Amino acid sequence: MTSSSDQQAAVERTATIRALNDAFRRNPTAGRAVITPGVCALPHDQRLALLRAVVGFTAFDAGNDPYNEHDFGAIELDGVSYFWKIDYFDQDYDMGSPDPANPHITRRVLTIMRADEY
Repeated sequence: MTSSSDQQAAVERTATIRALNDAFRRNPTAGRAVITPGVCALPHDQRLALLRAVVGFTAFDAGNDPYNEHDFGAIELDGVSYFWKIDYFDQDYDMGSPDPANPHITRRVLTIMRADEY
């Protein structure tokens, strides 16, 4: 049985992760951003439009954000579907972060890809 304080702590942890993810997505230079070959092959103006769409993304719902952490999104641009996702790594980018809610030990990586590259 989970106590009320445990539930509140989980809600607060999720809110912290969500806020960190939103801040990072809006400013991907705060971590690492990578693109897949399909995105790299786009003309420069289309890559910029896609990045703007990721930075401005707000269409979170239960289907694309089941844990309410704002760590995934799907975008349609010029008739092509793209995904973006945020992963959490340790400080050396070697392994997963032990605590994505702690920005002092977590490094975020934003990956932008064509849906057909997933």
